[in-house]
Amino acid sequence: MKKIAYIELDTHAELANNFFELTKDSSKFSVDFYFSEKIYKLLKLEGGNIFLTDYSEFLEVLKKKNYDLIIIGTVHRHFNFYKAIVKNYRTAIVVHNLNFTKASRWELLKSIFRKDQQYRLKLFLKEGLLESSKVYQRAKYLFGIDDLMSKQNHLKFLPIYFNQFNSENSEKDLIRIVVPGAVSQDRRDYYSFFEKFKIFKDVNLNYEIIFLGKASGEELEYLKQISNKIHQFVKIQYFEEKLEQEMFDELMVKADVLYCPIQTKTEFFSVKEIYGKTKISGNIGDSIKYGKPAIFPTTYHSDLEFIIEEKKVLQSQFSELKNLKFDFSDYSKETVSKKLNLLLENL
Repeated sequence: MKKIAYIELDTHAELANNFFELTKDSSKFSVDFYFSEKIYKLLKLEGGNIFLTDYSEFLEVLKKKNYDLIIIGTVHRHFNFYKAIVKNYRTAIVVHNLNFTKASRWELLKSIFRKDQQYRLKLFLKEGLLESSKVYQRAKYLFGIDDLMSKQNHLKFLPIYFNQFNSENSEKDLIRIVVPGAVSQDRRDYYSFFEKFKIFKDVNLNYEIIFLGKASGEELEYLKQISNKIHQFVKIQYFEEKLEQEMFDELMVKADVLYCPIQTKTEFFSVKEIYGKTKISGNIGDSIKYGKPAIFPTTYHSDLEFIIEEKKVLQSQFSELKNLKFDFSDYSKETVSKKLNLLLENL
């Protein structure tokens, strides 16, 4: 039986949870999970293969184990620590920002003075920021979580998203549109969407638009203003606090369609990234998890049939998608688990 260690000490808790669910019944692999306290509290997983650890002690743990493969869920800090792992052990790293993995030492050095200077200076002085590209270069495998993007960039595709909820449709004369994610203009173009639904016409349909993430700052103030001025057939719901997972799940299941106004360009450590080309949107995982069609900007490249390019007349597109059915059977837990097991078996 192949022995695998999965490490998540930083950010992507949901991917770690999915990996746990997809491999827990495997007869071919034994997987131990190592989480930081932050990730451990978020996931609340229990079992003899779940371990609480940190950067200071994990290297000592590895010396006592004999893993065939170590999978690192996120490498966004503590680069010296991860460099030691990839140097001494057979390692795979999940890639979230492709251009960052290739950033030169000069690019990273310049990034220190562009934003979050105190935090980045700490990473430079104590955590080996300039070694980040070497960590990725020396890993045995680099995993991508989008099939098309993985093929285009010579990554190993990691099947990690699976359908977890049965879809529900709202009543006949209501279209429920959910916009998942923190309501911030940084990574999504909310203001463009605000302008679009203000010009909706009365076609004997009601619309409920749910901004499913914490709203704050200018975006929150704008939502408060337009909520009182919008058409009577459009209802807006938003939240000023972070939602509990149960509430998030409940509202996602009730959606007719997801609307994802993703910005084309973003950056990580001041390194430019392009959504759909060098960075996958987490909304892809939302679409699969909840079995919902999702409207994306035309600039986002995807070959998934349920990821739909936005049309010029958005209001009629919502009506079309409400009445369409999409097949998510290829993303059943059983199917994705088989694909993941096949990948791990062939590494």
